[in-house]
This record gives sequence, C-alpha cells and structure tokens, in this order.
Amino acid sequence: SVFAAAYRSRSCASTPFTMKMVVRVLAGAALAATALADASSPVGKALQLLADLQTKIIGEGEEAQKVYGEYSEWCEERSKSLSHEIKTGKAEVAGLEATIDQEVSTIGSMAAKIEKLAGEISVDEADLKAATDIRGKESEVFMASEKELTEIIDTLQRAVGILEREMKGGASMLQLKGAQNLVQALEVLVQGAMLSTSDVSKLTAFVQASSDDEDVGAPAGAVYESHSGDIVQTMTGLLEEAEGQLEEIRSTETKDLHAFQMMEQGLQDEIKFAN
Repeated sequence: SVFAAAYRSRSCASTPFTMKMVVRVLAGAALAATALADASSPVGKALQLLADLQTKIIGEGEEAQKVYGEYSEWCEERSKSLSHEIKTGKAEVAGLEATIDQEVSTIGSMAAKIEKLAGEISVDEADLKAATDIRGKESEVFMASEKELTEIIDTLQRAVGILEREMKGGASMLQLKGAQNLVQALEVLVQGAMLSTSDVSKLTAFVQASSDDEDVGAPAGAVYESHSGDIVQTMTGLLEEAEGQLEEIRSTETKDLHAFQMMEQGLQDEIKFAN
C-alpha cells in the first residue's frame, strides 16, 4: 500500500531523503488511481485526500529541508569558528610556554643576583659597623685631646700673665729671676699659690711630650730650643705650641669626620639600593 511504502522509506539516513520518497510514492499512487475513478466516487475522494496529503507533505518537506540547510550552514560556520579557536588556542599555549621558560630563566638569574647582592650587603654592613666603631674611638681620642689641650692653654695663659706681672715687681720676682730652669719657675708659682700642683703636672707632661729629646730640668732657655731666653719667652713658646696642636687636631678631626660621613653615606646608599 501507499502508507506501507512511506513507512518503509523511513529507514533512510536523512529526513529530506525520506520525505522525497514519501512524496514520490504518493504521487505515483495518485497518478495510478486517477485512471480508475473520478472525483465523485469513493476512490476519487480517497485520491483527493492523498493529493492533499501529498501537498502537505511536500510543504513540510520543503520546510524541513530549509531548516536542515540552515542547521547545516550553522554547523559549518561553527566548525570553522572552532577550528580557528583551536588554532588560536594552540598558538597561545605555545606563546605561554615560551614565556614560562623565559620567566623560569629570569627567576634563576634573579636568584643568583639576589644571592650576590645579599653578600655585598653583608660586606657593606660589616664595613659600616667597623667604620662607625673606628670613628667613635677617634672621636673619643679627639675629645680627650681637645679637653687636655684646652686646659693646658688656659693654664699657660694664666702662667704667662702671672710671670709677666711678677717679673715687673711682684712678691716672687727675685725667686723667679733666680730660677735656672722651667721646673724651678713652676715650683715658685706653686709655692706662691699662683698655680696648682695639678696645673704644673699638666704643663710638665706637655713639655715632655712636646720635646722628648729635651731635658725638662735644663736651663729654661734650652727647654724649648726655638724659644731660648727667659722664662716668660719659654712659657709663651709653649702656649703657641699648644695652640698650634689644638688647631691641628681640630682640623684633623674635621677632615676625618667629613671622610667618615661620605663613606657612611656611600655604604648606606649601597645597602639601600641593594635591598
């Protein structure tokens, strides 16, 4: 029968092919039956129904074919899009893998650099600490020397003033004129309560330190070779020597402090930038 033939045609692979087969079967059946009956007979009515069904099925087949075509086109476009995405994704993966390799290499080189900088920082910190300790000791020595020389200068200034006054007619003038050396002159000043024993000890130590090869007990004019003459001249020479030494150690301290500050700043900058 016509419907049996249409049913058997459903085993085809695609919907458009099946619909075409149904249409062909119905068309063939309709043409065969047209010769046997007219439209007013039952057979004619049946054939008319088949014709109507044929028309409906053809319309549905065309619609299905249209849908199939659109879906096929979408699948093709989607396939192209996925192919492009896959290609792009593979390229991105390759790029990322290259970047990862590069970053791994960079990490290795940076680790080596960090280790090197850590060693340099340790050295700089040790140098800075050593320099700071040395500067602290130098500063202590300077402060002690400055204090000692300042006191000696003060004592010498007082001693020169006293000697000048006494030599012009003071109570100790005769004793001072009879002094054969600096030590005796200082003893006269101590006896007259013009200088303390501590002051004399400082002056004696200064003279000894200033002229290691000279004899403190020698005549006053020979105690300080560059200032031969009376006691006042000798004391004045000692005063000038003390003032010169004070100026020298202050100048040296200024230079040493500046050099330390420059080195300290340099080391601190190196440590800062290395971190």
